[in-house]
Amino acid sequence: MNFVVYCLDHPGMVQRRLDHYDAHKAYLQTSPVRALISGPLTEPDGTMIGSFFLYEGDDIDAVRRFVAGDPFNQAGIWNTIDVRPFIKRVDNR
Repeated sequence: MNFVVYCLDHPGMVQRRLDHYDAHKAYLQTSPVRALISGPLTEPDGTMIGSFFLYEGDDIDAVRRFVAGDPFNQAGIWNTIDVRPFIKRVDNR
């Protein structure tokens, strides 16, 4: 099953994101679920304002636990975190 994780930052978090980026990137390598796609959400001008992940796994609670431990979350960067099951119908990669 696939899961979308959509996180929006508190305002003004660009520098804090950059400060915690290496820890965040290292943490993603420890994921108990497979990351299919990930990257920052941005404003039209490229300013980072959140994070997007598409995970593949069997357990939404495992995804939620993993996201809760992310250094971006632990550093108070994310204002909202939304984890939803996702049914992939098309994949044109």
